[in-house]
Amino acid sequence: MADRVGFIGLGIMGSRMAANLARAGVPLTVHTRTREKAEAFAAEHDGVAVAVSPADLASGSDVVLTMVVDAAQVEQVLLGAQGVVRGDHDGLLCVDLSTIGARQVRRIATGLSARGVALVDAPVTGSAPKAEDGSLTIVAGGQRADFDRARPLLEIMGDLVVHAGALGHGQLLKLVNNAVAAANAVTLAEALLVADAAGADLDALEQVMGAGSGASAMLALKAESMREHDFSTLFKAAHMLKDVALCLDEAQSAGMPFEAAAHARSILTATVGRGHGESDFAALVEAVEGLAGRRLGA
Repeated sequence: MADRVGFIGLGIMGSRMAANLARAGVPLTVHTRTREKAEAFAAEHDGVAVAVSPADLASGSDVVLTMVVDAAQVEQVLLGAQGVVRGDHDGLLCVDLSTIGARQVRRIATGLSARGVALVDAPVTGSAPKAEDGSLTIVAGGQRADFDRARPLLEIMGDLVVHAGALGHGQLLKLVNNAVAAANAVTLAEALLVADAAGADLDALEQVMGAGSGASAMLALKAESMREHDFSTLFKAAHMLKDVALCLDEAQSAGMPFEAAAHARSILTATVGRGHGESDFAALVEAVEGLAGRRLGA
């Protein structure tokens, strides 16, 4: 394992992932856009230092992990005027844990490689509770030697760590997974509304689906939230919309249809349009309710 690790991004997911590294005794330096947030994190975790910029963080790190919102932020923290490349040194490895799409990863990797910095794309699957307990799934793309170097760190944050192949393939597999999850969540919302409108017992529906071929992670994770209209944020609707849109970009580039993902994108677009961008993506049930002209439990 690298002696010194830098972590950039302390949002809902990143703060929990970095905390697992700190608890594991990894010598850790953190940076995030809001310095007060980084200082509060360091105060809660013994031995954690705070860097004033990504460049400062990189100069004192062997491996830099980034967990931010989108490609623009990844590019800024890695290649910007105060980015990681301004603190680069021999042997520096960057591991991006964000979900930004394969083409964007390859473009950013070109900028890093010009400075002799290697990149692994390692997007994570799982919401805040899995980030909290270190049980995320992490799918990585990049050179095998770079992946092997990063793997001990990734295994602190995830139960399942998979090398997907070439750079960008981690992104591709993550995006396909999230598009399927979004499509399942939309299907679940529609199923609940159909059964509710017909007067069926929704507890019984959940029991039957859970024991049969209709079972899914979304049924287990989101049915109750949808029924209770409790959209406490575990994974933001706006972030799910971003991932599904990126997946459809990849599908288009490959010349392949993905109709279920296209439908999920439409529902998520309406969800965000209804003011639920910062809510958990279970809020998509309200967009489905709007189309149906009926509220669950009404």
